[in-house]
Amino acid sequence: MKILLLFHYVGLRVINFLNEAGGLFILFLRVILLSFRPPFRVKHIISQMEEVGVNSLPVVLITAVFTGMVLALQTYTGFRRFNAESLVGTVVALSMTRELGPVLTGLMVSGRVGSSMAAELGTMRVTEQIDALITLATNPVKYLIVPRFVASLIILPLLTVIADILGIIGGYFISVIILGSNSTTYIKRTIDYLELNDIYSGLFKASIFGMIIALVGCYHGFYTTGGAEGVGKATTKAVVIASLLILISNYFITAALF
Repeated sequence: MKILLLFHYVGLRVINFLNEAGGLFILFLRVILLSFRPPFRVKHIISQMEEVGVNSLPVVLITAVFTGMVLALQTYTGFRRFNAESLVGTVVALSMTRELGPVLTGLMVSGRVGSSMAAELGTMRVTEQIDALITLATNPVKYLIVPRFVASLIILPLLTVIADILGIIGGYFISVIILGSNSTTYIKRTIDYLELNDIYSGLFKASIFGMIIALVGCYHGFYTTGGAEGVGKATTKAVVIASLLILISNYFITAALF
């Protein structure tokens, strides 16, 4: 009997997973098709770019600076055992541009913006505002989701560039100003070993993460059920699932690129 209950539980989980994966994929296809179909709501896209990008700057800046600082501190402490302190700048630059910049930016934006998207669209769903758009012959996916998707796709790489720069500056501050490393060596090693492919790979990851955040947040908000309690659950699921997808997809993108 217990084995049957176990199979029943596992089966329900698998079915729910497949339903959600299929729903996300169908929404992704609809968003891609509608993104190239007029009217192009530029004002809505700019408004969402402000929400996703400008309003996320403080948390991204703080995260990037202190990540670069602690990375430099830990690297310097470890490399000092092998007399390789001159490579601290290289490690900080490569780590920030390839991995930490895009991943941490994606996670921070997921927590701030993904939850906001899910809560906003979820509230519109339970208060029947989305149904009202349909009665007005307005495609709710085109009107509500496409601007958020396009804005996230554009803004995440820009936020990642800022995070990379500030992380490297934070590493420079700790390594050179606090720990007394040679400034010229730090800068020269960073420039010599940092390639454009390292930067491009991080920006590509950031674009994928932006799409994940927008799709997952909008999907769970758009299909919310159960009133106010459902909105809370949708918001939580959006953040958790988007964060997990960012970490999982990061591995596969890294494996494909490097």
